[in-house]
Amino acid sequence: MVKGINRQVIVVRPPDQKLFEQAIFLLRPDAQDSCNVTQDELLRQAQQAAKGYSTAHLPGGRLRGELASRLVWSLAGGGLVGLAWMLSALF
Repeated sequence: MVKGINRQVIVVRPPDQKLFEQAIFLLRPDAQDSCNVTQDELLRQAQQAAKGYSTAHLPGGRLRGELASRLVWSLAGGGLVGLAWMLSALF
């Protein structure tokens, strides 16, 4: 027996289709009524979710972000220590 279900979907196709052909998002039945969003906003959010998921789940993707963050904070800390040392040498 086949049961028919009528669902709204958003299909997002990536510009570079080497790994993925498409991402399919199923809308909740009450999504447009309860959230009061336009179709353009739904498409934008689906594209953003697909982009965020693909970059977060690539091997090393999250690690690169953590390393970059640590590098920035290390450089900022070193700069502050250098500034404090220079000010103490002047006064």
